[in-house]
Amino acid sequence: MEPPTSSRLNSRKRRKDGSGPNGATELDGIPPKMSRRSLGLREPAPFSDEVEIDYSKPYIRVTYEEAMRGTPLDRPVRVYADGIFDLFHSGHARALMQAKNLFPNTYLIVGVCSDELTHNFKGFTVMNENERYDAVQHCRYVDEVVRNAPWTLTPEFLAEHRIDFVAHDDIPYSSAGSDDVYKHIKEAGMFAPTQRTEGISTSDIITRIVRDYDVYARRNLQRGYTAKELNVSFINEKKYHLQERVDKVKKRVKDVEEKSKEFVQKVEEKSIDLIQKWEEKSRELIGNFLEMFGPEGALKHMLKEGKGRMLQAISPKQSPSSSPTHDRSPSPSFRWPFSTKTPPSSPANRSRNESAVTYDISEDEED
Repeated sequence: MEPPTSSRLNSRKRRKDGSGPNGATELDGIPPKMSRRSLGLREPAPFSDEVEIDYSKPYIRVTYEEAMRGTPLDRPVRVYADGIFDLFHSGHARALMQAKNLFPNTYLIVGVCSDELTHNFKGFTVMNENERYDAVQHCRYVDEVVRNAPWTLTPEFLAEHRIDFVAHDDIPYSSAGSDDVYKHIKEAGMFAPTQRTEGISTSDIITRIVRDYDVYARRNLQRGYTAKELNVSFINEKKYHLQERVDKVKKRVKDVEEKSKEFVQKVEEKSIDLIQKWEEKSRELIGNFLEMFGPEGALKHMLKEGKGRMLQAISPKQSPSSSPTHDRSPSPSFRWPFSTKTPPSSPANRSRNESAVTYDISEDEED
């Protein structure tokens, strides 16, 4: 803790000399900054017995109105907040944040009670005092930590740490034979109330652990802690191991069920996709069939066109009406060999044969 102390002393010397950061003065337009504010964001808050206080200057408390208006940078409002801070959680941090922001220029001092006082007046803690000191030290809103803080604030303690106001929630805190340990602080006008964070507290966290004790015991056994370290009996240890195996089997069954559900879901999705594709293809096939073989389809038009072409090819073209007509010459007559008789013929051919016969007779007569 020596480097923070030396840097804090050097910063005080620079403020006394009137020089700011990097050797600049207030006349240069760069206002000096408080060393504690910059230190708290990079290093843990120092303990009160490691901070040097100049007792040569008289300490005069500021009023509430003066604190609200804002005090000079070298005279911050010193606010004190105390507590057990066991299992340090967000509710603790929010309370300290409210205490830090009570006034424009606040120096927050946090007192942490020791294990002895806490065990006597409140009960057993999960974290020991050193762990609780360290947890509060690393809160960004804390400027200074008081170890082994008193359970009840005395005037001597307030004067020693030059405290202006005490921050705590406004609910009466009954302990150590008193209905409210902050009653005399409120009567002196030094009390600054803060709001509690609902839904989170050390007791709530401990209640969760006690309620789910078996779960946390099994978890720590899996992580390598021994039954002796967890204060677990031999029978309970075997029971936890058996429960762990049963849970593993249940998990495997659950995983198989989930995988089977996923498989069935994928099959359903694929089947739905196939059905949709089949329906689309069937519609397309039916449409193509109707376009080809329907009442007004392409095949009917093709047949009509083919039929017309066949008729044109089979039937001859008619001669034009203006073309001259030619008389056909009579076909020459002939006789059946070795016979003067003509073969039987139809009545139409018979007249032709008779004419031929008469024609032949007339020729013989001429001979």
